[in-house]
Amino acid sequence: MTGRERFLTALANEKPDRLPCQVHSWMDYYLRTYLGGIDQYAAYERFGMDPVIYTGPRFIFDDKDLANWRVERRDLGLDPDGNRLWAEVIETPAGKLTTRGAANEFTCWTTEYLIKSERDFEIWERYVPLPVGADWSPVIEAKRRIGDRGIVRGGGGWDFGQGSPWQSFCILYGVEPAIMLAFDRPDWLHHALECMLRKKLRAIEACGKIELDLVETGGGAGSNTVISPAMHREFCLPYDRRQHEALHAAGPKIVYHLCGGVMAMLDLVAENGADGLETMTPPSMGGDCDLAEAKRRVGDKLFFIGGFDQNRGFERGTPEIARRMVRELHAACPQGGYICSPSDHFFFGSPENIQAFADEAKRCVY
Repeated sequence: MTGRERFLTALANEKPDRLPCQVHSWMDYYLRTYLGGIDQYAAYERFGMDPVIYTGPRFIFDDKDLANWRVERRDLGLDPDGNRLWAEVIETPAGKLTTRGAANEFTCWTTEYLIKSERDFEIWERYVPLPVGADWSPVIEAKRRIGDRGIVRGGGGWDFGQGSPWQSFCILYGVEPAIMLAFDRPDWLHHALECMLRKKLRAIEACGKIELDLVETGGGAGSNTVISPAMHREFCLPYDRRQHEALHAAGPKIVYHLCGGVMAMLDLVAENGADGLETMTPPSMGGDCDLAEAKRRVGDKLFFIGGFDQNRGFERGTPEIARRMVRELHAACPQGGYICSPSDHFFFGSPENIQAFADEAKRCVY
């Protein structure tokens, strides 16, 4: 099989010739610090891995919509820990919205959420720009560049945070405040989620055929280490289903992303219309995934991506530990429908361990 055939077979929840593997996107810090600043294409090439390229389209907006959503970003300098601080003011005809955040060499995070009240959401709902189209040439070029060696994946169309309405709302409003709304103002929370979903559906329709092989929905805020299955069923499942129907109509396979507890959510994900589930985070990383048990319970409905503890295997491991971990994960999914991958982004670890990870996957034949 070619690399592309191997990945697409796994995404069809079938058995390829051998175990496909990827990384959960190459982090710039790792590429700079350990690999001499090469890009994601060269990183896959270095380790002899079939590439899974993360990219997306360029979205097209109406100038009138952008004029009603004027964003001014200010650099606030460094805090005592060396983190870069920033503030953003969004001017609309109905008033201002503000947000703040910080970033270091590894990642970025929000320190002041954009939506703080129902009034803020009303402004956002009225004026946030939606794409009127998409230029898919970056995705098409990525597919041309890798040819039959791999696949290209990205987000599920235009989004306001990450993945799906619940996760996006949590990014705009905050996870804990969103959970409190679920108890105190469930009707208003449903109104907000419905509004976000309808905007996403409009954007999916406007952007036409999705050229990606795989799109990612969901988000860690839907994991059972964050919310209960009952809350997921009420505030995630109905919106996920409709979004997934629209995405499937536009072409790609869908992987639902839960970077935390998944075992109590397996049946819910199997109901929401996704084709697969990631990141299958093990207990050693703060999740609860038992990959073999997940495969037994819903493996006939979902493919899986993830499961590899990069802290143990890459950062603190040895080549032999990495090889043993790959073999164990392969044994948990003897019928295929599985792509071996780190369960999250990684920033540290010997390249020798990554090489062992990639080489052992090639030895894991079905």
